[in-house]
Amino acid sequence: MLNVIIVDDEEFARSSLYFLLQENCENVHICGIAKSVEEARTLLLKYDVDLIFMDIAMPGKNGFDLIPDARLNNSQVVFTTAFDQYALKAIKASALDYLLKPIDIDELKETVEKASKFISFTSFEQDRNERLKNLTLNLSEKNEIRKISLPNSQGYTLIGIDEIIHIEAASNYSVFHLDKRETITVSRVLKEYEELLPDSQFVRIHKSSIINLNYLKEFNFKNGMEVLLKNGVKIAVSRRRVSDFLEKIKSYTSSNTDK
Repeated sequence: MLNVIIVDDEEFARSSLYFLLQENCENVHICGIAKSVEEARTLLLKYDVDLIFMDIAMPGKNGFDLIPDARLNNSQVVFTTAFDQYALKAIKASALDYLLKPIDIDELKETVEKASKFISFTSFEQDRNERLKNLTLNLSEKNEIRKISLPNSQGYTLIGIDEIIHIEAASNYSVFHLDKRETITVSRVLKEYEELLPDSQFVRIHKSSIINLNYLKEFNFKNGMEVLLKNGVKIAVSRRRVSDFLEKIKSYTSSNTDK
């Protein structure tokens, strides 16, 4: 039997994965379910956990922050992630596996089978720890993210990051303004997407706005600093973010010129 914990802040994601594991994986014993990294750490102290199914983007500490604890407990990690397969080349090289939300039953069963074999036949703890060490290093790379999935009441909507024109904060929600699609509102705060999206392409210009530099048409100082996006939307740049914005523009322009 594999002792398993599920770590995800989304109730739908937790309950659906729990159900899929219960119904399709007889060799899995679910020790506990956590809504945060802190709750997961408590479970790791309480149980001898073989396998962690873990989301990456969560409020507060993200899934990356649990990797050192997993290493200490000799627990393997499977990411249940919003990233697409191209974003995960580095992760896949070190993680035991990943599952793209919404989770496919056959892929889940294959992952559990892989985990069972790996844990059964890995006799050297050093080898398992080395994989987790490499994973910690690889997870810092965000440059290859190409897609994210946005949670909704029925499941997830998968979008390419190049479709995002800008993201607007609305209290504890984030509103995605997309190219050739209707807006999508997500019950996550803007900071989570600021940390998730590649900063070579996305920049936060205001406490309530992140823009995709690919859609930047112009910026000016007529009324403070203001940007004009290709969809005609004008957004103010807050004073304390002006210097950072100009640096990002400089790097972005240089990078695209080199290409």
